Amino acid sequence: MNRYFSKESEAGTVKKNSKEAIVSAAISLFNTKGFSGTSIRDIAGKAQTNPANIAYYFDNKHGLLEYCFTAFFEGYIQEIENGFSFLEQGAALSLKKIAHNIMAYQFEHSHLTRLILREVSIDSQVVREIMATYLAKEKYYFGKVLERGMKTKEFRIHSANYMIVQLKGLLSMPFLNTHYMAEVLHVFPHEKYFADKYTKEIFNWVDGVLCNHAGKPYAAVL
Repeated sequence: MNRYFSKESEAGTVKKNSKEAIVSAAISLFNTKGFSGTSIRDIAGKAQTNPANIAYYFDNKHGLLEYCFTAFFEGYIQEIENGFSFLEQGAALSLKKIAHNIMAYQFEHSHLTRLILREVSIDSQVVREIMATYLAKEKYYFGKVLERGMKTKEFRIHSANYMIVQLKGLLSMPFLNTHYMAEVLHVFPHEKYFADKYTKEIFNWVDGVLCNHAGKPYAAVL
């Protein structure tokens, strides 16, 4: 996934595989049975490892969930920063780059994304810490792009907070509502075709809702 899922000590392949297997098993079980409904023994069984290994790597189940949070948001913020680096070339271009990067990242890690987006809606100590660090950074970058666009008149005057609400809704909806997408709309977020088409629709939102004039076309952003 990212450096948190691949960076290992010199302990060797067995421990590396054990740690990665634990994380993979936890993501799967947390998604299907819920965090509260999943036990350490469940995770160890699915990962085909000893429960003691979970304690060795993560202390406990909460430590494992916190690891997943950190792994996800470290990569997530990096994708935002990569898009933010285009701000001097235009606010619309930068925002589209950010949206494209986030969608590609979430598509690549769809199961982890679904878990994190659901868990972050539940009030807990770790979620409050995530809000104060990673999501505060997210707001900062989104806000700076929107402010720049309005200052240069590239964007219409909007409430930045409400635009962030709309943007985050667009970015998260397919991963929070996978059953609805598949059973009602008959579209599948895990397919690359959907990710590409949906990203283009987000670009259309940027052009149609935010911009004073048509932004750069889809192909020019990728």
